[in-house]
Amino acid sequence: MSLSARVEVNVAQRRMYERVGGGFLIALAGALAAVWIHMPLPWMLGALLATAATRISGVGTACPRVARNAGQWVIGTSLGLYFTPQVVGHIGVNAGSIAVGMLFALGLAFLGTALLLRFTDADFKTAWFASAIGGASEMANLAERHGARIDRVATAHSVRVLLVVVAVPFVFQWWGVTGIDPTIPGPRAVDAAGLSLLVALTSVAGMLFMRWNLPNPWVLGPMFAAMALTANDVALSALPEYVPKAGQLLIGWSLGDRYRPDFFRAAPRFIAVVAAYTVLALALAFGLGALLSLWSAAPAPTLILGTTPGGIAEMAITAKVLQLGVPIVTAFHVTRMVFVVLVTGPVYALLQKRRIAARE
Repeated sequence: MSLSARVEVNVAQRRMYERVGGGFLIALAGALAAVWIHMPLPWMLGALLATAATRISGVGTACPRVARNAGQWVIGTSLGLYFTPQVVGHIGVNAGSIAVGMLFALGLAFLGTALLLRFTDADFKTAWFASAIGGASEMANLAERHGARIDRVATAHSVRVLLVVVAVPFVFQWWGVTGIDPTIPGPRAVDAAGLSLLVALTSVAGMLFMRWNLPNPWVLGPMFAAMALTANDVALSALPEYVPKAGQLLIGWSLGDRYRPDFFRAAPRFIAVVAAYTVLALALAFGLGALLSLWSAAPAPTLILGTTPGGIAEMAITAKVLQLGVPIVTAFHVTRMVFVVLVTGPVYALLQKRRIAARE
């Protein structure tokens, strides 16, 4: 490599370090400000809002993929530590409600598709994958495979996650229902040797899930590894108190980094309809959670949080910080995500075939 080429590489690396470092400082400043003003979920929401605001205003910061992976590892591992044998049995009692939540998510996809087809210029395939309540990356992959507008699908899921993540904690704070189901993790004490082994095992699980192309590998891999240990009364170590806060900060930073200066100018009508659909979905989730509480042993706020159209990591963080039944909320969102990822493609193929047959 010539001297000029090495200089260009060094300059590019230095600029990337500056972008990443600047992004982290903005996210940290937003989190600290949120703590200061007593915002709900300050470490995640503060970082998210500060990063999103600066990215939309044109600040060229960056969040590396490894930061989001690390944040998801923290969330996945901390969730797995809640699944003691007693808690696993308690989840089985709520299997019916969890199944209803899965079908509810599929119903929301039909509702969102109808709204986008009625009020925007989106085609059917784009509207369908933009409305499915699954992981954003998984839905974008399915959209690409079926020839839908990936940019529209990614935008729809960004808007949905942002609205849910921001709105739900404020609603629950206003409601004043924190701490009504204070499930606690299995391990209580931090043990250096046990923590090292826990980190190693959960990290290997995350890498295996990623290699096997499974959805949300850095949440589900560590979570299932930690869950397997905890459910069998193997308590290696608790996570240090600062680790969950760091994980929330990284999740918020990575979510906010998705936004760009042209975000709201790209397709304003499409974004507006997605926002309206998300608000309607949230209202329906609150109603469904209240209904499920009539025959479930879990409290209504836990069931509502389990049916909200948010992501696994973000809703699990909300349940953990507000002490609203972490294992049950996690079970709702994990089963829903797996169900939606598995059925969205086949259901689309069936609906598309019927649409073609109806036109002939």
